[in-house]
Parts: sequence; C-alpha cells; structure tokens
Amino acid sequence: MILVFRHFFYKNYVGLSLWPFIFLKNRSLKNDGVLINHEKIHLRQQKELLIIPFYILYLSEWSVRTIWYLDSYKAYQNLSFEREAYSHENNLDYLSNRKSFSFIKYLCR
Repeated sequence: MILVFRHFFYKNYVGLSLWPFIFLKNRSLKNDGVLINHEKIHLRQQKELLIIPFYILYLSEWSVRTIWYLDSYKAYQNLSFEREAYSHENNLDYLSNRKSFSFIKYLCR
C-alpha cells in the first residue's frame, strides 16, 4: 500500500518503506517506477527477515557505518540493504528473480 505523507521526510529523502507500507513525499512519485521498485526491494528484505530483525539490523549497520565513516549520509549510502536496492532499482523484474537474503553479498563490498 502506498501512502503520501510529505511531512515525514528529511531533506532529500522522498520514499520510505515501513512494512507493509511505502510512504512517499508527494503524490507524483507514485508514477516513479524506479523509486517504487527500490522501496519494494526493501519490503522484500523486511519480509524475509521477519520485519523487526530487519529494523534491528538496519539500525545496527547504520550505527557501525556512521562511526566508521563519521558521516551518517555516507553510512546510509553504504548500507547493504540500500546498496542492493540502489543496484537493482532500475531492473523492474529484479524481484521476480531475486534470491533470498541477496543483501548479504553487499555487506563486505
């Protein structure tokens, strides 16, 4: 389910997946297939990790990478979950071919 909630976003962020919803900054983004695919990849990651563990791992990895890079945005860009989603957001068929736990190969890259 896609919801529009413009006050939910910080700076340049325009989309967010919180199981089972995709939140968008504005209505026109509903037509952005690449953004929606990116967020659907996150929903799949959340589902395969049984939701709560996904958020724990996401925040843990973000915390470690923030300390490592001393930059929270660079940490976000290098999260395994984000790297998988950004790498495949243009492939609108990715989810039909994606193997479970594919984000793991992005942990150490």
